[in-house]
Amino acid sequence: MARSVTKDMTEGSPLKLIVGFFVPMLFGLLFQQLYNMADLIIVGKCLGVSALASVGATSSINFMIIGFCTGVCSGFAIPAAQKFGERNEKALRRFVANSAWLAAIFSMVMTTVVCLLCHQILLWMRTPEDIIEGSYAYIFVIFLGIPATYLYNLLSCTMRSLGDSTTPLVFLFFSSVLNVGLDFFSILVLGMGVEGAAWATVISQAVSGVLCLLYMKRKFTILRMQGDEWKPNRRYMRTLCNMGVPMGLQYSITAIGSVILQASVNTLGSMAVAAVTAGTKISNFMCCPFDALGSTMATYGGQNVGARKLDRVDAGLRTGCIIGCVYAIAAFVFLWFFGKWIILLFVDAGEADILHNTQVFLLTYSAFYIPLVFVNAVRFMIQGLGYSKLAVVAGVCEMAARSFVGFFLVPIFGYRAVCFASPAAWICADLFLIPAYRHVMRELRRLFGQN
Repeated sequence: MARSVTKDMTEGSPLKLIVGFFVPMLFGLLFQQLYNMADLIIVGKCLGVSALASVGATSSINFMIIGFCTGVCSGFAIPAAQKFGERNEKALRRFVANSAWLAAIFSMVMTTVVCLLCHQILLWMRTPEDIIEGSYAYIFVIFLGIPATYLYNLLSCTMRSLGDSTTPLVFLFFSSVLNVGLDFFSILVLGMGVEGAAWATVISQAVSGVLCLLYMKRKFTILRMQGDEWKPNRRYMRTLCNMGVPMGLQYSITAIGSVILQASVNTLGSMAVAAVTAGTKISNFMCCPFDALGSTMATYGGQNVGARKLDRVDAGLRTGCIIGCVYAIAAFVFLWFFGKWIILLFVDAGEADILHNTQVFLLTYSAFYIPLVFVNAVRFMIQGLGYSKLAVVAGVCEMAARSFVGFFLVPIFGYRAVCFASPAAWICADLFLIPAYRHVMRELRRLFGQN
């Protein structure tokens, strides 16, 4: 077995392994957020507040659809991590091949459906009339790029399932730089407006995906198919769907609450939309360590449950939660002192109301980052252990909380209620996830005879 680009997380110090996997994963996510933020910074500075709001009004539906793609690919990688932990190379290759077939089918179907419906969805979300055309121009192109989203995420998740979190970082760095260059070229030179920013994102992700594919064909000898291993197999596809679809639904169900909340924000006007847009993008950037921690827990949990080392699973989760809580406190302190200056990257200093509202949004979110640590660490660990359907229930908890805020509290309390929507969702999810993890571990110990 070629181990030069893979990492076995079933032996050695959990802290050292988790940090070694986490850090490259974190930088990869930071670069990914950078080129997402680049769209908004360039749009806000070059095209104005209305264009910024146009892009922002699509954020929740974007998360619902693209989040499903990301979740499905993460789920498809879990059987690969488990078979890698078992040292079952033949089954590993079959799972990777069948995940590619499924990703191709999913991407074609989803692209067709959402492109046909996206304008109607914006109407259902009560997108303000002054920005709906710009919102449609942006999100339609993003949805056309769904195949590129599947390509990159499937390949990068597969590499991470085998312990390689560094290579996706390298390709993301390249595509981030490319994205920024294409943003300026399409907006300032070609005059394409928000549509140009969307094309820059899609093209950059497609390039990153192709680079991942070329690299894997050359370096991951463990994945070189033998005999009929590349052929579609119903049994493997069923297992992959049982892992991937619940994870995708977890993202999408969570996002339904965000869509409902976004519709409520839209009723507050384009200035409120702009403030939430800027605040969300900054918060997404600050939350990259939590996302990286989640992906780390999924891979670590998948490999160790494959090796039946449940004590290492517990130790890894404790270590991950400590790392996340330390960062959560540091992030709140940072945003308290420097958040205002970061906001100025998105809007001009003269937009006093937007600056104030965005600052309130950021400080409220960051005050509740510790509950978010447990949402990511525990949920992804449960998924890595093979219990993806439980993540759907956690997603329902988040959806219910955001929907309640959107339907009942925003009409009464206005913008400030919006700021508490996600913190409420994180707390509700934790109330389910922590007991669920304990249940999963009891089940696994019984199954493995380790009571």
